[in-house]
Amino acid sequence: MNVHHIFIDDNNPDHLALSIYRTGRINRIHLDDSTYKTYGSFEIDAHDYAALFHYGISESLNNLPFISETGNGLDSWDEAYLHSSCLAELEKIVTEAAADMDPDSMERILLGWQDQPVGVAYLRKIDSSKFIAFLEAFRAFITESASEGYDLEFIL
Repeated sequence: MNVHHIFIDDNNPDHLALSIYRTGRINRIHLDDSTYKTYGSFEIDAHDYAALFHYGISESLNNLPFISETGNGLDSWDEAYLHSSCLAELEKIVTEAAADMDPDSMERILLGWQDQPVGVAYLRKIDSSKFIAFLEAFRAFITESASEGYDLEFIL
């Protein structure tokens, strides 16, 4: 089988339209609000979204008691909620993940593939120093959210 390899390019509008191109957002909320309201957001671009799954951080986060409609915890294509009482543990996981990473690492990862109508492998380059900066900004967002008593909504 002939397989075409496509490296995802964040500047290519055709790539942005692919279903494999995923981004996310984390919102500050209060679970006990009577109506849905966000109090701030933290964006996850496609590079960092892929890295969260590639480096196993999403699996580590699933040790936390996320609330979700599907009951699958923190998962792609689902919304999941984390109570403010768990944010210290969330911060610990994120801090440890950043500390364990090699800032000079550049990796190529497989995002997904298809075999019909033609074989295509979708790949992405992951820059660990960029991802470490994302984790540090995320940790700051968590710290601020915890100090203000917010719960978090993950939209992945």
